[in-house]
Parts: sequence; structure tokens; C-alpha cells
Amino acid sequence: MTRKKVLIGVVILVVGAAIVYANLAFKKTDAVAVTVEAVSRRSLESIVSASGTIRARKTVNITSEVTGKITRLAVEEGDRVKAGQFLLEIDSRIPKSRVQGLEAVVEQQKIALQQAKVSLESAKEMVKLAQDEFKRQQDLLKAGIATRQDYDRADNNLRVQLNTQRSAEQQIARTDQSIRQMTTDLESAQHDLSKVTITAPIEGIITKRNVEEGETAQAGFTNNPSVVLLILADMSVIEAEIQVDETDIPNVAIGQKTKITIDAMPDRTFAGHVTEVGNSPINVSAQSTGSRQATNFKVVVTVDEAIPNIRPGFSCTADITTATRQDAVAVPIQALAVREVTMDASGKVIRQPTPEKAVKKASNSVETAATAKDKPGQTKKEVEGVFAVRDGKAEFTPVKSGISGDKYCEVLSGLSPGDKVITGPFASVRELADGKAVKVDEKKK
Repeated sequence: MTRKKVLIGVVILVVGAAIVYANLAFKKTDAVAVTVEAVSRRSLESIVSASGTIRARKTVNITSEVTGKITRLAVEEGDRVKAGQFLLEIDSRIPKSRVQGLEAVVEQQKIALQQAKVSLESAKEMVKLAQDEFKRQQDLLKAGIATRQDYDRADNNLRVQLNTQRSAEQQIARTDQSIRQMTTDLESAQHDLSKVTITAPIEGIITKRNVEEGETAQAGFTNNPSVVLLILADMSVIEAEIQVDETDIPNVAIGQKTKITIDAMPDRTFAGHVTEVGNSPINVSAQSTGSRQATNFKVVVTVDEAIPNIRPGFSCTADITTATRQDAVAVPIQALAVREVTMDASGKVIRQPTPEKAVKKASNSVETAATAKDKPGQTKKEVEGVFAVRDGKAEFTPVKSGISGDKYCEVLSGLSPGDKVITGPFASVRELADGKAVKVDEKKK
């Protein structure tokens, strides 16, 4: 009886060991279920997307060149106006009074000028008479008929008349100069008076009105927001000003086709093209995840078609087509992975038999000669590639990629149409090792 129990126990142990061994062997050869997609030729577009706002190409800030109370205001925000149309008027009493005062002064000076000219003519006549008398007395004195006293009297009178003439000429010059100065002041005052009435310099839409009737308009420059009365935008040419990340800006160039989506009009897209690419960053903003900073560059896209009911400041998104490829060899973007491989001096991947323990680790690096040091000429480097299915195993294949579309990436070398590459599940692609046994999940194709 004891011997029988011992035999039964031995059998049980042997069967158990066999079961354990079978389980371990099964696990060792257990293949990972993956989904695959065949490499094919496709038409690809590389798109750079960025957000921004709609603006008019031409915008005019309406300011006042004179200071005064606004007495008339004829427009509201959103009004469409034509060039030369009346917009507003500023109290004209002060500039008008100045004009009238200067006009009176100028008239007085003109009268004084006429009087000075009359005085000069009279002085010239007196000088002529004095010269004749002096000449007569000079001749008489030489003939011994006139006295020296008469001669001196005639000479002195001539000098007086000449001084009077010079004084009249100087008075004319001073009056003429005064008239020119007063005329300049008058023209300036008339210019100020003309500026109390403000008209539209261009045709467009009043996009902003910062004042009300009765408020005081301050004279100033257009770059000072506090003095801007109205903002007038010419909406005949519409632009989208967007902010493109520094990593995308090298691919953006003038003339590239663009599709624009406006948040206020989500059901439509509008065609455009890039007309300006900034050379300097426009803003640097810290990311919430840490100290890393994002740098953006301004890109201006001109809309090629009319947009009804558009307003400056609308939010928009622009998709810029930076490159296109026809009949390109393409793989799904989710198939791409980065692994560390060992390469020889010619740049070829060195593949070694992968130990089962190394496969079980499912590390992010390809296990090639993992237990040995690199031979001369061999280097380890991280490369981009895909896992191709060959003979039931995942073979990491380095590729040289080209442009990327929204779902597919161009492959310039490393694959051919018809090759099957692993596309998922994501966790499997992330942890997959070179040489790992795989099985294609037909249900998830």
C-alpha cells in the first residue's frame, strides 16, 4: 500500500512538472497580438496649423488735430462710410475767433503798408526838391552870388529828406515782413478751422467709436490710443494674422496656399495665401508645465475671396499647405517609433539573435549584441523606424521620413509598397522589441 502511494505521488509530481514546463514554454513563445497595415502609395499634404485673428489690410485711426468739444457725431460702430463722408465736427468757436482776429490784423497791416508806400513816394518827391535846391545853391556859391549859410541850409535839408526816405523804405520792409508773418499765422489758423470738420479718408467700416457727442477731443498722434476717436477699416482686402510656432516657421513661405476657418462661421472655409512671414518673434510665453517657453512668429495670410458680414478681430485658424507629394510611399504615423540600434561603419543595422530574457524585458531599445561590447567601427544611436512583420516576427526597420500629412508620413527609404508594418495597439508599438514574435489580429485590421 505504501509503495502504491509512492508511485502515485511520483506520477503526480511528473505530471505537475510537465504542466509547469509546458506553461513556461508556451509563455516563452507567446506571440504579441498586433494590427498591421500595408505600405501603399498616397498623395500627401504637409499642413501647418495656427490660430489668430481676422484684420483689415488697411486700417485708419481717426484723430483730431485740434482740441475741442465734439458738437456733431454722425456715425455709429458698424456703419459703412464712403471716402469724404462727414464723420464728426468739433466746436469751431475758438479757431474761428483766431482766424477772424488774424484776418483783421492782416488787413490793418495791409493798410499800414499802403500808407508807408504813400509816405515813401512823398519822401522821394521831397528828396528830389531838396537835391534841386542843393544843386542850385552849390552853383550860386561857386558864382559868388549865394552865401555860405544858404548853401549849408540846402545841404542840411537834403540830408533830412534822404533820412526820411530811408525811414519810409524801412517801414515798408517791416510792414511787409509783418504781413507775411501774419499771413502764415492766418493760414495756420484757417487750417485748424478746417480740421474741426472730420471726414472719412477712405471707404470702409467704422469698427470702433471711442467718443460720444459732447466729449472733448484731444489733439495728438495716431500711435497714442487715448486720442483715437474712430477706427475705420477698409474690408475690401481681408487678412488673417496668425502666430506660428518656431518649429514650424522654417517650412512656411510666401505664396503657400492656405485654408482659413473662422470661428464665427464654422461651416465654411476660405481660400488664401501667405503674404508675410515674420523674421522676429512676436511673443514668448511660459508653458504651464515648467520653465520651457514657446516662441511664436507672425504670419499674415491674405484671403482670396470675399467674406460677407466679416468683422476685424474674429478668431480664426489657418491651415497652411507647406508641401505636397503625389504617389508617395506612405506609412501610418502611429507606426513610427524610435529605438536605439547598433550600426556598422557603413550605417547598416547589426542584428544579433535576441535572448528570450531580453525579449521579455520589452525595452525601448533593440537588443543587438546586448551582452558584448561594441566592436571597432560599431556605434549605437537612436533612429526612427517602423516594425515590419517578417516571418511572424517584428523586425525594426529604420526609415528615412519625408513630409507628414494628418495621418500618414512619407517614407523615402527603408520600405516598399506592400510591406506590412505594425500600427497598434499603441502600448505594443511603444514596448515592442526587435525580433519579438507577433500575430496579426485579423479582427482589428
